Amino acid sequence: MAKVDRRILKSQDAIKKAVIELMSQKNFDDITIQDISDRANVSRGTVYLHYEDKYDLLDKLIEEHINKMRDMCQSLAEAEYTEANIPWFEYLEQNYLFFSTMLASKGAPSFRRQFHEFLIEEFKDEVDVTKGKNQGLNEEIILQFIVTSYVGIVEWWFKNGMPSPPHVMAEQVGILLERNL
Repeated sequence: MAKVDRRILKSQDAIKKAVIELMSQKNFDDITIQDISDRANVSRGTVYLHYEDKYDLLDKLIEEHINKMRDMCQSLAEAEYTEANIPWFEYLEQNYLFFSTMLASKGAPSFRRQFHEFLIEEFKDEVDVTKGKNQGLNEEIILQFIVTSYVGIVEWWFKNGMPSPPHVMAEQVGILLERNL
């Protein structure tokens, strides 16, 4: 039984890896199930066994990464921004091809929207407009400023070949978050 489970996981991992690699090379609309199955070295039937179509595959892949990031946020809820950002930037680095492809891809606009919405939810509790430096400001504007900046810095980091290691990014971004939240 365990052998079957491992084979299933191995197939799913190969399929996910294949679609990410293909998306880094061509437009998602131009990718076929045959392309995915060829790259993953599995049959088309195996792809359809796990996913309804390429859109279902992409949705599940995005959901998996967002859920992993959500779990990370929950486990780091009490940490300072700099400390909390270290696992984030390490995760982004480990999953570079996925995130850089999703953020750059015209075929995955839903990823950008979901990533943005996820970050809004995560930062929502951090914004206090009743006192301190953000007193009297509009909460929605602050959230948009923080989240758009966060996504933008991640994109910059990827586009420039990750010029700073994760701990440096975590420290710099952590300081900027402290100043603004």
